[in-house]
Amino acid sequence: MPHKLPPLNALRIFEVAVRAGSYSAAARELHLTHGAVSRQIEILENWLGQPMFVRQGQRMVATIHAEAFAREISAAFDHIGAASERYGKIAAQKIIRVNAPATFAMRWLIPRLADFHARHPDVEVRVSTAFSNESNFHSTFDVAIRRSADLKSQFEVEPIFSEVQTVIANHALWQDSAMRDVQDLAEAVWLYTETRPGDWEHWLQHAGIASVRPLRTLRFDHFFVTLQAVVDRLGCAIGAFPTLNVDRVDGRIALPFPDIVAPGSTYFRLLPRDADKPAYLRDFLTWLSEQGQQA
Repeated sequence: MPHKLPPLNALRIFEVAVRAGSYSAAARELHLTHGAVSRQIEILENWLGQPMFVRQGQRMVATIHAEAFAREISAAFDHIGAASERYGKIAAQKIIRVNAPATFAMRWLIPRLADFHARHPDVEVRVSTAFSNESNFHSTFDVAIRRSADLKSQFEVEPIFSEVQTVIANHALWQDSAMRDVQDLAEAVWLYTETRPGDWEHWLQHAGIASVRPLRTLRFDHFFVTLQAVVDRLGCAIGAFPTLNVDRVDGRIALPFPDIVAPGSTYFRLLPRDADKPAYLRDFLTWLSEQGQQA
């Protein structure tokens, strides 16, 4: 059956009008007259059967429903644009879209991309991020990175590397403290991450001190926030390696008990089974595998 779509030109102008905040701003961005924008919005409103903008003084302001509708339209336009790049003549640009958990992207992948670009200067790698507890995919991608291999029916799945976990702290904070033994952690502030529940308990069991409890705790929603709290001397956390090797080498964090580690997660790269696999994408996958083995 044919798709039941509203007038696409009106839809495009509507999305710009909501994003720009007014008919006048949309007209300037699109190089149209104010009246042309108004007519297209009216066409869309007639098709939808309800108003999308209301008058406030001299301005037409988007309704709450219009703002939500525009967000979904904007995402759909992004998908259309990405597909056009992938399958149109512009595909010759050699673009690889990688979607990865934020911490993996920020602390492991991005610091290594200069090496890939030096080897393949004609290939552009675009990185988008996701939170580690997100199971759905909200953007188009050529390669995804996840800490789960439960999607083998949809993707070709290959491991990149496995992590180990240990305590991390700010160098100065740890040196200024009197803590030198794992039992001394009871005098520290422990930093927890909501997207990584159980990390402290898992490490404590492997350290043989499961009954130790902290002086105080602080909780953060995502690990990259927890990592910044460690750097800012708010307390100790459980960090994963080799993901955080760059922070250790740069001196941003210290490992008080480097010999006491617990097994962590495994990162996998996911490749859609029905995707095109041009040579430059295969080169990136080979490079990714090599980097994982060196990590």
